[in-house]
Amino acid sequence: MLRLHGLMTALVTPFRGGQVDEKAFERFVDWQIKEGVNGIVVCGTTGESPTLNEAEQDRLLEIAVEVTARRVPVMMGTGSFDTADVIKRTQQAEKLGADCALVVTPYYNKPSQEGLFQHFKAVHDSTEIPILLYNIPPRCVVDILPPTMQRLSQLPRVIGVKDATGDLTRPVRTRLDCGPDFAVFSGDDLLASAFLAQGAVGCISVTGNIAPKLCTQMQDAWRAGDMPRFNQLRDVLMPLHQSMFLDTNPTPVKYAASLLGLMTDEMRLPMVPCQQAAKAQIAEIMNQIGLLSAKAA
Repeated sequence: MLRLHGLMTALVTPFRGGQVDEKAFERFVDWQIKEGVNGIVVCGTTGESPTLNEAEQDRLLEIAVEVTARRVPVMMGTGSFDTADVIKRTQQAEKLGADCALVVTPYYNKPSQEGLFQHFKAVHDSTEIPILLYNIPPRCVVDILPPTMQRLSQLPRVIGVKDATGDLTRPVRTRLDCGPDFAVFSGDDLLASAFLAQGAVGCISVTGNIAPKLCTQMQDAWRAGDMPRFNQLRDVLMPLHQSMFLDTNPTPVKYAASLLGLMTDEMRLPMVPCQQAAKAQIAEIMNQIGLLSAKAA
């Protein structure tokens, strides 16, 4: 079974003139891998998946699978509020070569705990691909509560959870309930270091889009038990993490990526580019930690 760990970047989607910028995405994926990330996530929230049609999502996954060439795992966001659609998208991700599906809790329709279990079970039973749950109550309203998480962990190919609850007791509770092989990832860069101390195995990261090497090095330092290096990187990265949420994700990180020459900061409505006040703070922090003096080639 697939074992995930470390820094997995939730990739942004480059646009140019209203269209997906495939060339920029190809270069971006390759740069991420060369910077040392442990995996990538395509078409998550940070990738503006709600504004991407099925053909665009398929093409982004095809590019990611081709460029990575099995160097790192490729995870595909396939979640929605419609179980039948999630099954279809997860089957397609499997067909196109994704290593894992990231499946968020259904949003807007607000299912019960039994509804959540049956939703994920239906996706699991209709596909053969490993599944990482995505629990993010602030965006989806619903929360996979610990008893439901334990039930879901017993499904053979539900391999873990991206936890964006903001609850630092959850990683411990999840590991106690679900066992040591159930992978807990922080879904919040601001809590990435704290989640590691609470038993998580990594972070699915927004900041990794612009500082993949530093974020990976922090994860590596923890795994190596190098606490002085871990503490140093944690403190260096914290202001950058904070700056990535000065406006609605992914507007700040996309602007930061544009400063690095990786892509434009173009968004699709209803998202709009980052506000000017936030831009100034982002640029200042990136400059302070040396990112702007080491732009991607």
